[in-house]
Amino acid sequence: METKVSSLTKEVIIGGNRPTVLIGERINPSGNKRLGEDLKTGNMERIPKLAVAQVEAGADMLDVNMGAFGVDEVDLLPKAVKMVMEAVDVPICIDSSDPVALEAALKVYKGKPLVNSFSGESKSIDNVLPLIKEYGAAVVGLTQDNEGVPKDRERRFSVAQTLVSRAEALGIPREDIIIDCLAFAVGADTSSGPEVLGAIRQVKQELGVNQTLGASNVSFGLPNREVLNAAFNALIIDAGVTCLITNVTRARPVALATDLLLGRDKRGMRYIQANRPPRPA
Repeated sequence: METKVSSLTKEVIIGGNRPTVLIGERINPSGNKRLGEDLKTGNMERIPKLAVAQVEAGADMLDVNMGAFGVDEVDLLPKAVKMVMEAVDVPICIDSSDPVALEAALKVYKGKPLVNSFSGESKSIDNVLPLIKEYGAAVVGLTQDNEGVPKDRERRFSVAQTLVSRAEALGIPREDIIIDCLAFAVGADTSSGPEVLGAIRQVKQELGVNQTLGASNVSFGLPNREVLNAAFNALIIDAGVTCLITNVTRARPVALATDLLLGRDKRGMRYIQANRPPRPA
């Protein structure tokens, strides 16, 4: 199954037999303290620089999130989306839990975006899915519902089934639904790794949809997080995750190597080009 998203000039295809799509996560004040402080004063100068740097590092798409305490998300999200569109030509993942801010950003977007996200919570389904249908976007579905985030693979899969069913009932095609099975920290529960991997495999086998994951959650609170994240990224790509919202600089080498070993990099050209020594000046 293939999910197609686009900017005004560039299309990106997400699919199981294709190389892993990397979505740069850095335009997000929750993970970027300096950006958050700037946005509280209305200073958005950092956004185009972050966009360009991530694309140069190999991002196929960019996540854009303006949600933070003290930030006027309804005002800044469409402005940020415009700034990113002017700075780079890759598709955007519009990241917001505020339906008003989300619609404001969808109105200015040129192309077919990915929206992050909706969940099985009644309020989310009622407020977000109609916007996805109206604007023809693709959407990330989080495996959580009114009872919270399930820890076992069976409940995760059950919620994923509900997400796909509710979206399709509204006329959103299955290929435009990307499931996020949600990772927990293995430091708090060592069974969380196998449980999310099992859920990913079941979603792939029985629903066939594309999947994403915030992989860095798995290492929270533990030492040497980069090693854990790298190992987990390889495992989830093999299990069925086809796009990652991630720190591209750190995740790209692992994704390239994993894609090569899984036969998704024809003749190994992507891996070779990325690892070719620079030419002497």
